[in-house]
This record gives sequence, structure tokens and C-alpha cells, in this order.
Amino acid sequence: MIPRLAALLVALAATLTGASAAADSSGHNILWSVPGKHNTVYLFGSIHVLRPGDVGLPPAASAAYEDAERVIMEIDMDDPSVADPAAITTLMQQSALLPPGESLRSVLGDDYAAIAERARAAGLDLAVMDRFAPWFVALLLLQIEITERGFDAEHGIEQQVTELAVADGKPITGLETPARQFAILGGLSMPDQKRFLLMTLEESEQADAQLDMLLDAWRRGDATALARTLSEEFEDFPQLYRPLTEDRNRAWVGEIEQLLDDHDDYLVVVGALHLVGRNSVVDLLRQRGHTVEQH
Repeated sequence: MIPRLAALLVALAATLTGASAAADSSGHNILWSVPGKHNTVYLFGSIHVLRPGDVGLPPAASAAYEDAERVIMEIDMDDPSVADPAAITTLMQQSALLPPGESLRSVLGDDYAAIAERARAAGLDLAVMDRFAPWFVALLLLQIEITERGFDAEHGIEQQVTELAVADGKPITGLETPARQFAILGGLSMPDQKRFLLMTLEESEQADAQLDMLLDAWRRGDATALARTLSEEFEDFPQLYRPLTEDRNRAWVGEIEQLLDDHDDYLVVVGALHLVGRNSVVDLLRQRGHTVEQH
């Protein structure tokens, strides 16, 4: 997932750059609103990790936050167990343990030596990872790549919104749990997990340019460019991107529709790529007859 895979996880997976976000010349942001019977639900596309100098929401997103009485995210960032990095790491490791009798060396087979050498060059010793599934190793490599480039979830959109909401006393709830997110990757077949790991290693040299392209499109509110990026990845690896995107979108839309019957206004913050393209949250809501306006 480096570069394209890393760029996509930056905009997809909450548990896992550029300048402060600004609208493009057309005034668009990765922000939509859906009118309910008595309220408004705002949909804001997040970049989950940013650099220290990137703090600050786009003005339109700040206005949506101010209007909203409640905040919803992919996971409840105000939950103490989610806010504890050690607890998340433990849960992730438990989710990634291979069945008894299997090892990373055995599931990677003849490719183990070559993968181990490349992982070592990236800063990860596979000898200490032998009990863990390939998807977990791939995520660790992604984390190394992203961290080396100065990105951190502590500066991401979710964290910025969480800090505002906690200070203002606005309730935060989650659409799913970290365990559910880890289960998606753990549900991949072993050949697909191996492919995921290989792609992570193979694409690392191009990460900077691809991350810059993703962030530029996000800052400009260019939903078309983001959708094109996702479409290309989906065509290359549907076994990964269908559960990461479309399946989750369909699960979330029903919950979002229920918010439209409330009186409170909501700000829903999810990864930016969940809101663009075919069968995105925005597209599915429109398919169900809702008016969805980009800001």
C-alpha cells in the first residue's frame, strides 16, 4: 500500500499531509450535507494522519462542526480504550495471531527470505514477527513509512475534532469498533494477505509523490480525483478494497439514515475515500433518494 496503498489507508483506516486544508477555487471541500426532517447531517471526509504543521480544519468543516450538536466517527475516539495506544496495540496483536501450528515463515513459503530481506531494509525484523499474520506485518511497515515522512494520527482530522468535541462537551459515538476494523484485514485469505504485504514493500519508493497527490486532491475538495484513485485500487485488488470500502459504506448508510429522523444536527467524520465514487456513502444516500450537497 505504498505509495497508493499507504495513501489509501491515510484516507481510509481510522486506527492507523501537506498544509492546512482549504477549499479549491470552486469552493468545494470533502464535505457534504444531507437535510433531514428536522435537522442536517454533515459528512466530512477525513485524512487520518497529518504532519504537525497541518493542524486546522477547513472553514466549511469548522462551520459544520459548530452547527452540529453531536459527532460520529468510524470509531469512538472519546472511548478510553480507543484513546489508549497500548490497548489498541494489544487488541491488534491478538487479532493478528496466526492459528497454532502456523507461522509467518510457513505462510509466506518460498518468498519468505526475499520478503524478510526487504522488510529488514525498511526497518522491520521478520524473525520477531513469526506468530503474526501478513496483514499485521504490512500495517507495521505502513506505519514505519508514514511515520518516517512525519505523519501522525495525533495530528489527524479525527484527533482534531475529538479535542474540540471534548472541550465543548459534544458527545462522540462510533460507527464500528477497532476489533471490527482488524477483522476485515484478518478476513482476507492468506494469499491475499501475502499480496498485501508484497505490495506494501514494492511501492514504498513512490510514497512521497502519491501521498502528496492524495492530500492535494483532498485540500482542493476534488472528489473526482479521489474517486479515480480509489477506482484504480479497487480494480487492482477488489478482495481488499471491497471489504475496506463498499461493505463498510453499506453498513454505515443505514445508521446515517436513522440520524435524519433526529432533531440534533450531526457531524459524521469518516475517511475521505468513503465519501467519493461509486457506492460511496454519498452515492448510496443519493441512490436511496436523499439530497446530498457538496460544500
